[in-house]
Amino acid sequence: MMSEMFDAALIANLVANVVATWMMIGVIWFVQVVHYPLLAGTAIDRAVDVAHDHQRRTGQVVALPMTVEGVTVLVLLVARPDGVSWWLPWIGAVLLAVALGGTVALSVPLHSRMASAPAADTGRRLVLTNWPRTVAWSLRGLVVVGMLAQAMS
Repeated sequence: MMSEMFDAALIANLVANVVATWMMIGVIWFVQVVHYPLLAGTAIDRAVDVAHDHQRRTGQVVALPMTVEGVTVLVLLVARPDGVSWWLPWIGAVLLAVALGGTVALSVPLHSRMASAPAADTGRRLVLTNWPRTVAWSLRGLVVVGMLAQAMS
């Protein structure tokens, strides 16, 4: 009985990871294709206000899925459902580290620059430097679906 409950908890953790990851994939592609190009076209005299609004609103959208994704990745590194290859959670964790590293190292500084001292090239740089995050989260989506397929077979 206890083993079955543990197995169910591991599956629930994996499902939460899949849902959070795919939510972030939707967000990152929307940002890449729609939002950042619009930011790139924002007039310098409006950039500070738009940047502040972007930071506040985006934070409200991504806080929960990013938290769930991070916590569930850590759980998967420690305990994974039966049938899931040991290396898949690690690849997923590395891809998440790339996505979050790009956020911290590239996106956050550019957003700060846009909010404090906007320049004409800041929006264009956001679009270009967001590609590693977009690719990393997209690849993570494949990894988590692969883990779920393994767990369900």
